[in-house]
Amino acid sequence: MSSVQPLVPPLDRAVTRVRHELKRRKLEVRRSERISRSMVRLVLGGDDLAGFVSLGFDDHVKIFIPPPGATEPWPPSSGPEGAVVPGGAEPPAMRDFTPRKYDAEAGELTIDFALHEAGPATAWAANARPGDFLGVGGPRGSMVVPTGFRLHVLIGDETAIPAIARRLEELPSGVGARVVAEVEGPGHELNLSSDAEIELTWVHRNGRPAGQALLEAVRSADLTGGGDVYAWAACESSIAKLLRTHLVDERRFDPKRVKAAGYWKRGAAAIHEVHEG
Repeated sequence: MSSVQPLVPPLDRAVTRVRHELKRRKLEVRRSERISRSMVRLVLGGDDLAGFVSLGFDDHVKIFIPPPGATEPWPPSSGPEGAVVPGGAEPPAMRDFTPRKYDAEAGELTIDFALHEAGPATAWAANARPGDFLGVGGPRGSMVVPTGFRLHVLIGDETAIPAIARRLEELPSGVGARVVAEVEGPGHELNLSSDAEIELTWVHRNGRPAGQALLEAVRSADLTGGGDVYAWAACESSIAKLLRTHLVDERRFDPKRVKAAGYWKRGAAAIHEVHEG
């Protein structure tokens, strides 16, 4: 009998979905740090963080941004006809972001904001200071992807980098990660670390339309993994859809092991789309 052990022991490959109780929280900015030319990191805290749960690397919370002139936004409540703001006040702007890290012991939630386009979230995050407040809702649920796949393919632009970085930190030694990430230029890259064996390609737009260079790089990349592959992509919605088509139809990846999401969409606001077919 051979004593040679497989690189990755056989593991359950089932992706599971977990629902969470929806809770809205009022959190305070504790620290702010510019981690690249196009990314700012905010560390949030407060008693409302008790019981926070995020099990999936690409979970998203909804943040409620203060309207101009306000300092303490509170998420609207739900009524029979939708969101209700007390007293007829201006409703806060709402956007989806990845929980980059949650430290239950310290009572801190970290969210990285990609400053990729003008908008209320970008403007607020770029100027946020300790003592500022914002509302945070969710996550409503988590998609839990096993870490034991022989190869994890992670693709995205700046909006996807927080989820990619979180996933890389979760992966164990003995597996591989193939990352293709698009940013504007060299000064926008981040340090990404993992116990997994990483092959990382930074793609620079250099003024080209978002997603073009990313799609070209993925089409020419070596993404072989012996069939034991999970692929994840997030970026501008139309590009995400093309990436899924490429991975499933041309690369012949198992469609049940490919997730592609539009984290933003040209000409639209507050968009989060999942492409499944």
